[in-house]
Amino acid sequence: MRSSRSPRLIGLASAATALVLGLTGCGGGNTAGDSSGKIAAVASTDVWGSVLTAVGGDEVQVTSIIHDPAADPHSYETTPQDALAAQRAQLTLANGGGYDDFFTKLADQAPNAKKLVAYDIGATGDENEHVWYSFATVQKVADQVAAELGQLRPADAQTFTANAAAFKAKVTELQTKAEQAGAAHPGSKVLATEPVAHYLLETAKVTDATPHEFSEAVENESDVPAAAVAEVNAIIAGKQVKAVVDNAQTVTPTTQQVVDAAKGAGLPVVDVTETLPAGATDYISWMTSEVDALAGALNS
Repeated sequence: MRSSRSPRLIGLASAATALVLGLTGCGGGNTAGDSSGKIAAVASTDVWGSVLTAVGGDEVQVTSIIHDPAADPHSYETTPQDALAAQRAQLTLANGGGYDDFFTKLADQAPNAKKLVAYDIGATGDENEHVWYSFATVQKVADQVAAELGQLRPADAQTFTANAAAFKAKVTELQTKAEQAGAAHPGSKVLATEPVAHYLLETAKVTDATPHEFSEAVENESDVPAAAVAEVNAIIAGKQVKAVVDNAQTVTPTTQQVVDAAKGAGLPVVDVTETLPAGATDYISWMTSEVDALAGALNS
């Protein structure tokens, strides 16, 4: 995710303000604390917070530091409330891979907490840090969360294991749906404004035909070479791809131009996000909508 934002999105400051005023709204309405007798767990984003909730159930209080689609993990500045949540944490869960470095420093304030890093757990061998789109990684994280929670509360270890198994079964269904969508249209190609959904496309065996120079410039927040822009426009105009996959949480003039060109050419635009969008309550419902959107675009 880049730091530049569409005017329609709330700024980073509002995300921090919301966190200060309503920490109890983080992570689907749960906050870390020890007064309830529940295990206090803190995640860097609400994506991983929802995984913690799915596995921990009623025995875990979850705080998701970033729970606003407008907040950028690359530039997020922690608040005193964040620090307080971290200090109380018995378990922390980061994305890793350079995506949420702010959280590493925050987790260090909980020296006795179990510390999990999804990127390391998944060990995909790929440099792409958006590992919540890797269904295999999400399943491994769920297992590891269950194991760590079981050590923290042995009496509920079987419950955590069962919760993880149920969650993983739903993730497997998502993986199968993505695989079937791609298999129904072998050789499909898409353009991506940013390689956020890399692992989802990989699962569906859909080729990301975005010119390397374009992706690299967007990721590095630098000017996209004119030749790369021209190549993207030619691909869209010639309908050489089935759809454009757009990171809807981050908009620049260049990415907006790509989206507008796709719509003008009659190509579907598949919106993907990095945190739970408005209306999404958990990982499964959110990711189901994204897989369905990709399948719909391939079928068009």
